[in-house]
Amino acid sequence: MVYKELVGVKKMDGILEYFGSLDPAVFVQSLPGNIAQGILWGIMALGVYITFRILNFADLTVDGSFATGGAVTAVMLMNGASIWVAMVVAFFAGLVAGLVTGLLHTVFGIPDILSGILSQIALYPINLHIMNKFSNLPIKMDNYGMVFSFNSENLNIAGLLISMRDVYMAIIVAAVVAIIIMAVMYWYFGTEQGSAIRATGANPKMAAAQGININLDKVIALALSNAVVATAGSLIAQYQGFADVNMGRGAIVIGLAAVIIGQVIGEALFKKHFNFIVRLIFVVIGGILYYLVMGVVLWLKMPPEDLKLFTAIIVAIFLAIPYLRNKSKTSFKRVVKMNKKNDEREAADNA
Repeated sequence: MVYKELVGVKKMDGILEYFGSLDPAVFVQSLPGNIAQGILWGIMALGVYITFRILNFADLTVDGSFATGGAVTAVMLMNGASIWVAMVVAFFAGLVAGLVTGLLHTVFGIPDILSGILSQIALYPINLHIMNKFSNLPIKMDNYGMVFSFNSENLNIAGLLISMRDVYMAIIVAAVVAIIIMAVMYWYFGTEQGSAIRATGANPKMAAAQGININLDKVIALALSNAVVATAGSLIAQYQGFADVNMGRGAIVIGLAAVIIGQVIGEALFKKHFNFIVRLIFVVIGGILYYLVMGVVLWLKMPPEDLKLFTAIIVAIFLAIPYLRNKSKTSFKRVVKMNKKNDEREAADNA
């Protein structure tokens, strides 16, 4: 009995010690950085949204094209190109990657998932060749006029923490880029070509019956999607100060998390008014919320190697919410309850 009490006291002391070690100020200080990363990954999620929601195409190319954008940017900056030229080339590199996936699917008849996997696998050695067989290329921040131009004097001894001023500037720049991309997407998918892509994703057979070249639209959508993803990879490489051949690993999961989280929350808030532009906005908001949740997980001192597990759990929960909500609306109990209310209303009217 005494032993059990001692074990209970030790457990309680351990719990109190754990919660006592959590400093709210540390979490608050990490918020701006999480928001900046959330916006940048939200830009990547906009590319995922084109294939996942608009085209209804499960494209796994993004894990490779994301790293391609970062690799191209790093190499071009190291060879003296301006940041804008580097970003444009990264955009077109991603476009080519998506184009290959589209051709594998439409011309050679390879299923959508397999065509994306093939492109993703092929991009790994291609990215290594772009980076001259280096798996990691640092970008010294003082040497290049980057979109995110952090000053090395603002870094601490470990070279990990960026000053709050630079982080707030990164938030502003990332938000401006996100707004520009959303505006272009809103305009483009309102054009005849963009509407054809949306029709192709909604109902390919009906779109083909209306004379739409659905294969061409699939190729265009995949190319645009991966171009946006590569642009996001370029921005994140600048933000973190290096490009890595593995930086895109798991990018599709983060992109899907941002899309799904944004959709679930947006539908709950706006319901019937959840139109296309609001959907795009909430994709970026979903990226921010995802990184805020990851910030909470890290602040709670959960093992960093389990972050992908938490990501999978978050995505599974938000995927299940719409299904369970729709199921509850059409459940037998709900029908019985509605019939009972109707009977009570009729009885009251007769009385």
